[in-house]
Amino acid sequence: MAGHSKFKNIMHRKGRADAQRSKLFSKLSRDITVAAKSGMPDPAMNPRLRLAVNNAKAESLPKDVIQRAINKAASGDVDTMEEVRYEGRGPGGVGIIVEALTDNRNRAASNIGTAFKKNGGALGEMNSVAFMWDRVGQ
Repeated sequence: MAGHSKFKNIMHRKGRADAQRSKLFSKLSRDITVAAKSGMPDPAMNPRLRLAVNNAKAESLPKDVIQRAINKAASGDVDTMEEVRYEGRGPGGVGIIVEALTDNRNRAASNIGTAFKKNGGALGEMNSVAFMWDRVGQ
C-alpha cells in the first residue's frame, strides 16, 4: 500500500475494486447489446438476451444501464461485434478452442496468437482440433 495515510490506502483499494467492477459492467453491457442485436430486443422472446440480462442482474448491473444497452442495439447504433473462433495446441499438445467476441478480427487473432506463443502453444488452422469435440447447445 502507498504511504501511511489510512485514507490513501482506502483510495487505492477502492480504485482497484472500481476498475474491476467497471470492466465487468462493460463486459455485461456488451453481452446484452450483442444478444439484443442478434435477435429480438425483447428478453421474453430472445433466450440469449434473457440469459445476458439475468447474468447482469446477478452482478448488480443497474437497470438503466441494461435498458440503455438494449435500446442501443434496437436502434442499430452499435459497432458490429462478431464472434470468432480460433483453434490451436497448448503445452503438451492439448487441443484448445477459443471463442471470442470482437470488433476487429485481426487484433483478436494477434492477441490470441501471442497468448498461445507465450504459454508454449501454437495457433492452428480451422478444424485442426475441432474434430475432438461435439458442439452441443447454442
